[in-house]
Amino acid sequence: MSVQALIFDVDGTLADTEEAHRVAFNNAFERYKLGWKWSQDAYRELLKTTGGKERIAAYLASKTLSPSDRKRLTELIPAIHAEKTKFYSSFVADGAVPLREGVARLMEEALTAGCRLGIASTTTAANIDALLGSTLGPRGLEMFSVIACGDQVPAKKPAPDIYKLALQHLGVDADQAVALEDSHNGLLAATGAGLWTVITPTYWTESHDFSGADLVLPSLGDPAKPIAGEPGSKLEDAAWLTHAELVRRVEQRPHCEVAALYAPRAA
Repeated sequence: MSVQALIFDVDGTLADTEEAHRVAFNNAFERYKLGWKWSQDAYRELLKTTGGKERIAAYLASKTLSPSDRKRLTELIPAIHAEKTKFYSSFVADGAVPLREGVARLMEEALTAGCRLGIASTTTAANIDALLGSTLGPRGLEMFSVIACGDQVPAKKPAPDIYKLALQHLGVDADQAVALEDSHNGLLAATGAGLWTVITPTYWTESHDFSGADLVLPSLGDPAKPIAGEPGSKLEDAAWLTHAELVRRVEQRPHCEVAALYAPRAA
């Protein structure tokens, strides 16, 4: 069955956003005088928990606190996260977070071929709007047929809910779409929804287990920034992943024949 949609994760996949998120969290902690500061190593570990509010809650759970302090800080999580989002949106608006290599090119190739684009992310709508506007301009939002994000589903990644929601709104079956991710949790969510999945890790996720992915590349690559060793190692057409090669791979080599039989259908 032909590929009719590409569904992108945002943080780490569209752009390497995590350093901006980390600094934004620390700025919010400072604003609330919490005395917390997440180092890069600490944040890399915290990224195993998906969702910003959930990440703060996981950090709180690791700290020794009195019952009253735990209650007070738990109730403060939404406000802390909202403040963090303001800082992050400001960073993005200033152009501090560019798209990763090959993302814009692959999107354009897909749209030209009549393929639709979607987003399936645990980040907030405000964060996505800021990133798309900053990197792709006024057309950014219009490029995507579906943007599934934030708290629109009961369970965040690694649960497959957000991908199932994206598929439902796109009106396509799982075997008609491809997921692009950068993390183990994202991979579990995408494959759990029955999607053929491409992984492009970052510093924050390079140590994750991607053994269940259909294709793992250091980036999507571009003519100006080709992938070392390609074509010939993992790619056949060029030193970057083209839409044509992606579609050919999906149609010729489904990731799992058994999974294809039981892949969830769009409602």
